[in-house]
Amino acid sequence: MDLRPARAHEAGLLTELALESKGYWDYDEAFLAACRDELTLIPADVERRRTTVAEEDGRVLGFTTLDGIPPEGALGMMFIAPGAIGRGIGRRLFEHTAAKARRLGFARLTIDADPNAEPFYRAMGAVRIGETPSGSIPGRVLPLMEYVLTPR
Repeated sequence: MDLRPARAHEAGLLTELALESKGYWDYDEAFLAACRDELTLIPADVERRRTTVAEEDGRVLGFTTLDGIPPEGALGMMFIAPGAIGRGIGRRLFEHTAAKARRLGFARLTIDADPNAEPFYRAMGAVRIGETPSGSIPGRVLPLMEYVLTPR
């Protein structure tokens, strides 16, 4: 498996991967439809949001975005294809994105985590610092997490 910068023409593919990944948690079609706008990438987003993909045999298995301006940033999106969950791809993408953030001068990243993904982010070393409103579902709150980027 290789990690590489995403390409602008992959924006639609990444949007669909994000929705499929979100669907892994048994959210219904109405919920996923409500999330579509928030999970949509357009070609201009790909470079601006520092998008990285995990690819194997020409197939994109996951991706992350690194948003913001140093020293404060966000792990804006992180999604793994449902059939690839549990293979360590999330860990590799997270560690790669954290290393990139350190190189770029970020001191910390926040994460608006899906509640189902909170245990993963805790395992990576992030801590819950509060809650944040969902950008898709009125009245829903998400765990707000923080990952401090210590020099290595």
